[in-house]
Amino acid sequence: MAQMMRPTKPNSGLLATDGKPHPLQDTLLAVTVVLGLVSIVTAGFPSLHLLTACTGFVGVLTGGYGQFVSETTRERFGLILGLGASAIGLYFGLAHSAAVSGFVGG
Repeated sequence: MAQMMRPTKPNSGLLATDGKPHPLQDTLLAVTVVLGLVSIVTAGFPSLHLLTACTGFVGVLTGGYGQFVSETTRERFGLILGLGASAIGLYFGLAHSAAVSGFVGG
């Protein structure tokens, strides 16, 4: 009957499946996702190539560090989505820039 006194599932937040708070990991996740979204949205405008490349680069760096320190699967899943969006934005930003367009053929 001891199992009746214990809760079946710990009260956990949206991003912490182990029941512990992870403020650093949650912050890195939010920053990476926001930078990835900004990078993807601005990738559609070739005149904003500098903003696209910069937000993509910073998003890749924060996402990589977030993967390094993440502790739960939910954090890693969100970081991979933000990291992928940041990388795609970075690639488009570099492709639209004048420094790289000579090598690509643009």
